[in-house]
Amino acid sequence: MVDYHAANNQSLYSAGGQQIYMEQENDWDRDLLLDPAWEKQQRKTFTAWCNSHLRKSGTQIDNIEEDFRDGLKLMLLLEVISGERLPKPERGKMRVHKINNVNKALDFIASKGVKLVSIGAEEIVDGNAKMTLGMIWTIILRFAIQDISVEETSAKEGLLLWCQRKTAPYKNVNVQNFHISWKDGLAFNALIHRHRPELIDYDKLRKDDPVTNLNNAFEVAERYLDIPKMLDAEDIVGTLRPDEKAIMTYVSCFYHAFSGAQKAETAANRICKVLAVNQENEHLMEDYEKLASDLLEWIRRTIPWLENRAPEKTMTEMQQKLEDFRDYRRVHKPPKVQEKCQLEINFNTLQTKLRLSNRPAFMPSEGRMVHLADKFLLDHLAEKFRQKAAIHESWTDGKEAMLTQKDYETASLSEIKALLKKHEAFESDLAAHQDRVEQIAAIAQELNELDYYDSPSVNARCQKICEQWDALGSLTQSRRESLERTEKQLESIDELYLEYAKRAAPFNNWMEGAMEDLQDMFIVHNIEEIQGLITAHDQFKSTLPEANKERESIQAIHAEVQKIAQYNGIKLAGNNPYTTITPQTIDKKWEKVQQLVPQRDQALQEELARQQSNDHLRRQFANQANMIGPWIQNKMEEIGRISIEMNGTLEDQLTHLRQYEQSIIEYKPNIDQLEGDHQLIQEALIFDNKYTAYTMEHLRVGWEQLLTTIARTINEIENQILTRDAKGISQEQLHEYRTSFNHFDKVRNSFPMFNPEFKACLISLGYDGDAEFGRIMGIVDPNNSGAVTFQAFIDFMSRETTDTDTADQVIASFKILAGDKNYITAEELRRELPPDQAEYCIARMAPYTGPDAVPGALDYMSFSTALYGESDL
Repeated sequence: MVDYHAANNQSLYSAGGQQIYMEQENDWDRDLLLDPAWEKQQRKTFTAWCNSHLRKSGTQIDNIEEDFRDGLKLMLLLEVISGERLPKPERGKMRVHKINNVNKALDFIASKGVKLVSIGAEEIVDGNAKMTLGMIWTIILRFAIQDISVEETSAKEGLLLWCQRKTAPYKNVNVQNFHISWKDGLAFNALIHRHRPELIDYDKLRKDDPVTNLNNAFEVAERYLDIPKMLDAEDIVGTLRPDEKAIMTYVSCFYHAFSGAQKAETAANRICKVLAVNQENEHLMEDYEKLASDLLEWIRRTIPWLENRAPEKTMTEMQQKLEDFRDYRRVHKPPKVQEKCQLEINFNTLQTKLRLSNRPAFMPSEGRMVHLADKFLLDHLAEKFRQKAAIHESWTDGKEAMLTQKDYETASLSEIKALLKKHEAFESDLAAHQDRVEQIAAIAQELNELDYYDSPSVNARCQKICEQWDALGSLTQSRRESLERTEKQLESIDELYLEYAKRAAPFNNWMEGAMEDLQDMFIVHNIEEIQGLITAHDQFKSTLPEANKERESIQAIHAEVQKIAQYNGIKLAGNNPYTTITPQTIDKKWEKVQQLVPQRDQALQEELARQQSNDHLRRQFANQANMIGPWIQNKMEEIGRISIEMNGTLEDQLTHLRQYEQSIIEYKPNIDQLEGDHQLIQEALIFDNKYTAYTMEHLRVGWEQLLTTIARTINEIENQILTRDAKGISQEQLHEYRTSFNHFDKVRNSFPMFNPEFKACLISLGYDGDAEFGRIMGIVDPNNSGAVTFQAFIDFMSRETTDTDTADQVIASFKILAGDKNYITAEELRRELPPDQAEYCIARMAPYTGPDAVPGALDYMSFSTALYGESDL
């Protein structure tokens, strides 16, 4: 059962695959009462609309409430407008057969998402006029108007917006609704004139002669547009307010008649355009290949020089090598960076032209894709990593084998205790090496952040060390658990040895760490850092008296061991079983620490003097860098604003950008001056500067990016000009596209626009139907992201509104020139095309070998295949 009143107060739109109804204004009242004049208009309009579809199956209706009573023509109507097959109708003449057929039709309507309540097959079979009209209006809404419904914009509003846009330029036309706005007939005539101006002389129409205007529009539409006459002019003029549903139904026919109209160029002009574009693209491809080949040859010559790590024999040779590298950065690399930028610009321009002309994308010859690699000198940091890694790896050598041995399985109780204590000493040693592992990981991270050329091997070695460290931790824990599980009773065989080992191991590690720190080559970057090192060194010296007490205490433990052994007559079996650290080793290392302390004092003071000198150089560099950095940033932001605002014509924008580019180039002497200051910084081996956030490398990159950005921005404008000129798009059309896009952008300039909003935008431009929408979305959103950018929109509109060529169109054009033959002759080509383009075709067309071939016949289909590729055919 269908509730016509409920269905008629809602309009359809699609959301998540379900059909949802929204409130529709000015519908029938609850009692299904209908003004007689409106009923007459609906009866005539709905009958004409049904017949416009039924005639495709060779039939029609004369009385809308009578001819649908048996359900047969109703089911036929639904099959025609939906393109689907309904269940087989029952051919009997009894009432039950008619009811069953109507129910099949109503079930089909409901299957399309229309929730039908209150209209039953009995009312239709009984010939209830108002119920029948309501049912037909529901069908019209679903199959003729629903697809103009998107999100908040209902079908009615979408159709109204289309009418407003199309009739906006016409005087005396102001479409605000679907009743009063159409009474004088000018709106109907304006719609026709907007799309087919040759059919109507709009300037001769008078607003005060509505009957003539309406009859003129209805007759022209029926004769030339295949839109049947659905209303009488007298009925519209004689009614205070024409029926809204009748007008909407009539106007929807105009919408569908005009939504897909396009213009076409002549066949010869199309072929000339295709050939000219193809010739120009071939020249661009040759230019790209030459420039890419030259640049790659320079890269192949330069990379071995950059990768050369052989040490020089003298300081002079090393200084010359450093100077050569500086010349490479300042003199040789910048022009090659610009060449690479120009190569990218040429490549982008070529791809844009190929895309605009529907040609396959350009794939350079093998080995012609350019990838420039920057090289950085990070040898010192890398060497430090290797040294620490080697020390750690040496320490860990054999540890896994030691931790995995099963010696405790056959050991005695005393041996078990010895193994357990020895393991505790190892754990202490393991913890002492934690800092070394963290230092190795930190250096590896720093090399990664600085883009060190050999980062993969560094990362692999660091990863191996970390994994081994984790494994040592797990193995250490596992061995302890095994020893503790087998331990029956804890007995102290030599507590003094154990105490000595426990205290000697960390003290020995402390001395080793102290000696390493005192001999480590420190690298500082400013006064604060060297002062921090001096303070830390002073603090270290303050701990020496306490450390000496610990040393004496440890030595006293060893002396006590000897005393106890002698007193009890114990013959010690070798050295301390818990440690290899002897008292002699401790005394020797302690003496070494005492020697290294004053040497460290002197080195720190010398470094302090050097950092004071470096601080002056930092300030000198920072003063200039702090002016250049913001200048570059400001220019980048200005280019961004210019790219967004783009005032004036494209040519004006291009002139402005080129002038702006010249002003940037004139700033180059300031960069050169800063390079001189930076050279002094490098010669002093200064690697940081607290007085500025800018580094020379960042400023170089910023300067290169600034030049590249302005060049690419200019290139984008040039490509827009190419697009405009190639497609013949006027400034007014571009403005209209932007206005349409912004009107439906719910977030305003959000970019991209979401699919439902974009669908409404397409409807306002005259597109309709699920299949059409699916085709367009496949073009503008090939990745199914759910959103459409303005660039994709403008590319689509330029293709839709201008005469783009396709393989099918070119083949059809050649077929016209060939007189509908499957081949074409050289004589026909020379007669129809300019001489150079005729010869271009003749040289590239293969002989035609079909059964109808004649001497000299040429295969224009294979020629089109070569232009577009098999995929387009």
